[in-house]
Amino acid sequence: MVYCKESAFLILAKDVLKIEAEAIENLIPRLGENFENALNILYACKGRVIVTGMGKSGLIGQKIAATLSSTGTPSYFLHPADSTHGDSGVLTRDDVVIAISNSGETSELLHLLPIVKRLGIKLVGMTGKMDSTLSHLSDAVLDISVEKEACPLGKAPTASTTATLAMGDALAVCLLQKRGFTKEDFLFFHPSGALGRGFLYTVEEVMIARENLPLVREDELFKNTLEEISAKKLGSAIVVDKDGKTAGILTDGDIRRAVLHYKDMDNLVVSEAMTRNPKTIKVNALAAQALHLMEANSITSLVVNDEQMHPIGMVHIHDLLKMGVA
Repeated sequence: MVYCKESAFLILAKDVLKIEAEAIENLIPRLGENFENALNILYACKGRVIVTGMGKSGLIGQKIAATLSSTGTPSYFLHPADSTHGDSGVLTRDDVVIAISNSGETSELLHLLPIVKRLGIKLVGMTGKMDSTLSHLSDAVLDISVEKEACPLGKAPTASTTATLAMGDALAVCLLQKRGFTKEDFLFFHPSGALGRGFLYTVEEVMIARENLPLVREDELFKNTLEEISAKKLGSAIVVDKDGKTAGILTDGDIRRAVLHYKDMDNLVVSEAMTRNPKTIKVNALAAQALHLMEANSITSLVVNDEQMHPIGMVHIHDLLKMGVA
């Protein structure tokens, strides 16, 4: 076996990742009352969460604001330099400000804080210096300090920006959970791309139309329905009454139970074996809602009725998978 010595750059790259990973690990024991206070302030916000920071802190702040907005906490990034030239007019008394500064003494940021205080806006500080001006002015302060930057010069924000971003993610995820933000809520804010396909389709667009539905009468002999179910290859059939209205559903599970429990299969009628009151969904509902209903009830299909309870379609989990909804 030929041993290839690692290059100096490969060693350096691994050191960078180790330093940044340690920076995040070191945040964990600092989480306590201050984090809870910050979380509660953000949760109680009646307006928007305004995130602000200069330079690299500002870039990280933009990402934090974007993550908050997409997970149920309306947020906006305000550039500190622009804020003192009129843009602070975006602030309202119902907002909360998250101010980010590793030193806690960034001049452009400190110029904004008197306006924040004058409006009575709650301030959450994220800083690496707990004895800084930002720390003292904050209603809740989060310690994002790092032992050292990953940059060999010790100058470029690397580990510190990684730690800040991770702390922002921790806040966003906790707020998401605290608000009861669901997968459907998330998809609502992501209507484009693979994430939001469930909100691009309605039930009408993914359902199996009436002409292709497996339909059987409730007074029909059970044994005569098996051919219809097999032919339509959905593993179930919608059961209708004499008026053509949905009376139930006959699934693979119903068929297995009937075979096990009924001795006189020749005279068994569908109404004796079917599941009554099947789960239904409206034709104009979103495909994502259909998926949620299936998951909540551990089923694989939903009946789609019109206003008079006549079956007009069926949504099957396989069709949702094909469309990229599930």
